[in-house]
Amino acid sequence: MIVNVDSTSKVPPYEQVRSELAKQINDGTLPVGTKLPTVRQLATDLGIAPNTIARSYRELEEAGLIETRGRAGSFVGTSGDQSRRRARDAATRYAQTVRKLGLGTEEALAIVTAALKSPQ
Repeated sequence: MIVNVDSTSKVPPYEQVRSELAKQINDGTLPVGTKLPTVRQLATDLGIAPNTIARSYRELEEAGLIETRGRAGSFVGTSGDQSRRRARDAATRYAQTVRKLGLGTEEALAIVTAALKSPQ
């Protein structure tokens, strides 16, 4: 597991950590059951406050990507697996449809971005 925090970025450190861990969980780099470093250890490794890591972990847990098991620690969770699989399947079907319609990548991504921003 490699997590980097760019202190010059406008993106808050907790969000950088959260998004990098989410990416690694979603792409399988961190498989289900992987034990994550403790809040204190990851904070020390990255040179940031423990509360920053705690917030990242809390948001990942709320999203179902990790599970915290008390003193045993935090682990990549299984509850998000089915949701991620369904999302990947939907994305694959969308990509196939877009190709059949002859749309370009940028246009297809713009459509998805607009749909994600829609209040529905």
